[in-house]
Amino acid sequence: MDSIVYRKEEGGFTVMDLDHDGELLTVVGELPFVQPGEEVTLTGTFVSHPTFGPQFKAEICERRLPATEAAITKYLGGGVVKGVGPALAKRIVHKFGKDALDIIEKEPERLAEIKGISEQSAQEIAAGFRQAFGIRSMMAQLQKYGLDPTVCVAVWKKWGPDSARVIEENPYELCSQDIGMEFPQVDTIFGGQEGGAAEKRLAAGICFVLVHNLQNGHTCLPQDKLLGAAATLLGRGELDGVLEELLAEHRLDSATVDGRVYIYLPEYFEAETAEAGRLKMMLSLNAPTDAPLDTPIQLLEQELGIEYDETQKNAIRGALENHVFVMTGGPGTGKTTTLNAIIRLLEEQGDRVLLAAPTGRAAKRLSEVTGREAKTLHRLLEVESRGAGQMGTFRRNEKNPLKCDTLIIDEMSMVDTMLFYAVLKALTFSARLIMVGDSDQLPSVGAGNVLGDILAADMLPSVTLDTIFRQAAESMIVTNAHDIVQGEYPELEAHDNDFFFLPRANISDAAKTVVQLCTRRLPSAYGFSPQWDIQVLCPGKRGDLGTWSLNAALQAVLNPADGKKRELKYSGGVLREGDKVMQVRNNYDTTWTKDDGEMGSGVFNGDIGMIKSMDPRSRVIEVRFDDRTAQYTYDSAGELEHAWAVTVHKSQGSEFEAVVLPLFEENPRLCYRNLLYTAVTRARQLLIIVGDQRSIMRMVDNNRRTVRYTNLRRFLEDTEI
Repeated sequence: MDSIVYRKEEGGFTVMDLDHDGELLTVVGELPFVQPGEEVTLTGTFVSHPTFGPQFKAEICERRLPATEAAITKYLGGGVVKGVGPALAKRIVHKFGKDALDIIEKEPERLAEIKGISEQSAQEIAAGFRQAFGIRSMMAQLQKYGLDPTVCVAVWKKWGPDSARVIEENPYELCSQDIGMEFPQVDTIFGGQEGGAAEKRLAAGICFVLVHNLQNGHTCLPQDKLLGAAATLLGRGELDGVLEELLAEHRLDSATVDGRVYIYLPEYFEAETAEAGRLKMMLSLNAPTDAPLDTPIQLLEQELGIEYDETQKNAIRGALENHVFVMTGGPGTGKTTTLNAIIRLLEEQGDRVLLAAPTGRAAKRLSEVTGREAKTLHRLLEVESRGAGQMGTFRRNEKNPLKCDTLIIDEMSMVDTMLFYAVLKALTFSARLIMVGDSDQLPSVGAGNVLGDILAADMLPSVTLDTIFRQAAESMIVTNAHDIVQGEYPELEAHDNDFFFLPRANISDAAKTVVQLCTRRLPSAYGFSPQWDIQVLCPGKRGDLGTWSLNAALQAVLNPADGKKRELKYSGGVLREGDKVMQVRNNYDTTWTKDDGEMGSGVFNGDIGMIKSMDPRSRVIEVRFDDRTAQYTYDSAGELEHAWAVTVHKSQGSEFEAVVLPLFEENPRLCYRNLLYTAVTRARQLLIIVGDQRSIMRMVDNNRRTVRYTNLRRFLEDTEI
């Protein structure tokens, strides 16, 4: 490696010049430990930066100690070892030649043979060298177990020169959230080692159960359920005693609610309790607006030529008179009209108003209906990566708050606990927070039930819009959605509106009809694009009417192999140029470029795009997401899934011109009312349900809500917090 051009301390993002067969190559990537003079073997992809031109994006870096005297001199003189500058580096190499680094590592006392180096300085130089290059031996030690180099880098970032000792003493530390390995994988690799401490294994297993259940939406677990799941995972052991120690050491936290003990990961306990405390503090503040609002509302009605109903006026007043406010309502109830009035009046009184939503599509729609810029919450909070596989952090926080008087968040049902905590930390104490959402939709994909808990506590000022306005009432999508949420069966007999039901005798016929609608009938009758306008929504992934099966069937017709399109086989099937795909986990590192040349990073769970190109030489996949194109390596293709059909849960925050919804009671666990309601309300112009009428009725009758273990509601109600 020739020279470091740029290095960011946080995360270690590096730009460096590499001498490759006599040519100077620009390399970028997370390379926090590479130093000038080292020899490296890099694995990655060639990319083209719109400003800086061709670059090599390194994903994996294997380092070797410099071998030539010139390289050793450059390496030692580059500041990698504290106390050794260019002049001293030359003297060390002049004395010991190619053996200089071995002498420093194994016989440091010999450095004292050089004039000006004392025995103490020799030992300090040796210690500095070992620390600077400690990751080399640590990576070699971990990679022999088949661990990914990115795991090794995460380990080094967390424990530094102590990494090897930490993993040797307790390999189950690899299951921590910062590292992110699965407990069964670590258990398989390290569980059979002699001298492994059974108690450490049990502790790691208990923590892993909590981490794993975050994926199921739980911010905590009842103690009895946690211990039961841990016993299934770990087998027999003194789990009660281990749990007591974890709590005593504050590696876990607990809360007793209604006589039942709940166990938390510390960050989620902090988030829920802090959210409750902050919201109650906002309640206690004086009203931001003391002036009467009847006249401004009346003037706005006259200017716009509209008339707000009394519930809308209450919502407008509530939003302007309180530091924290919640407005909910279903489709057609005037949420957009009311929200625009709130924004207008806030701006007229001089407020700096920011608009945000959890997803890109939701933010785009919010911009369209308000005529103002709206950002995703991640972009608003200025997310930055902490490294591959780790949760992002935000530049906007209590020390660097958002510059606004009012923050309005749309689609609040999608906001999870940790994201909401980040929002509250980024607000100044004087700022107003207005939350807008639909309480009858499914809860967030991430852990928590923020909107549901806030409304259930019934402590924050809120208004629910429930009047369906005349124009909206002409849509059967709207009227049927409200019938469903009220427990009434939707009208299925009409054939001249925007809501259609196509009964089918069996699952096989229903699946064939879904494919026909997407590939032929809807494009022909309405001009809808199968890629961008039509979306198949499924209750689940499995079965003949699940996403896995329908994606394969739709791909075969809409984007078949033709010998020209490049493709990549992976565990989920075949990705092909032209495929409609969805990002299935947050990735704060994936880079993208907008049409106007703006560059950034971060692609998030639920983003839908299309594979634009695949380059087997550089092993790069380009995916088009709305107004930006993101680059993936072939190795990260597992973050993409086909999206001709997606689950209802993954569709939250999005609207589609046409929705095709196959319903047969394949999985009773997925047949419940608010899942059906969420699916219906994703359709903008057309909804077609294909399947069995009895399944629809069972879903309407089943008002079971997905159980999530959270305590934000109780913490809000607790007067001591």
